[in-house]
Amino acid sequence: MKDAIYRSGIGYDIHRLVKGRKLFLGGIQIAYIKGLSGHSDADVLLHSICDALLGAAGLEDIGKHFPNSDAKYKGIRSTELLKKTSRLIQAKGFVVVNLDATVVAEAPKIALVRLKMQNNIAKILKLSPSLVNLKATTAEGLGDIGKNKAIAAWSVALLRRGKK
Repeated sequence: MKDAIYRSGIGYDIHRLVKGRKLFLGGIQIAYIKGLSGHSDADVLLHSICDALLGAAGLEDIGKHFPNSDAKYKGIRSTELLKKTSRLIQAKGFVVVNLDATVVAEAPKIALVRLKMQNNIAKILKLSPSLVNLKATTAEGLGDIGKNKAIAAWSVALLRRGKK
């Protein structure tokens, strides 16, 4: 049986908010009193997108390709991880059909930078911004996200085998 022409993948990531770090979401630095803790810049949105793309292509997950035990990824911008992920899925013969992602955070409010993040992700992946949909929600005061101790993101990617 031949591999499917279309494949979907889902990605999820969560990181704690801490003082003394810059906050990056969607590859954009956002002015905020805290940033996300992690080995890289901890951009949960881009990490979840990488996982969705890798999963759809059958390439396991972000931890396999960019392990936090590897010093070369210490402090790396997640925009670089997304570029590398894009090359990996293209090498496997896939192109992105579309992405849909949700950031879950109490603060900061994403509405003011949503389009900038959408355009940035589209530019990295060489897509029309209309193919990248970003949303934001809160945790309604529940759990670590609701207590403004963490930010999470969910992403879904649809890939197609073949050329653009």
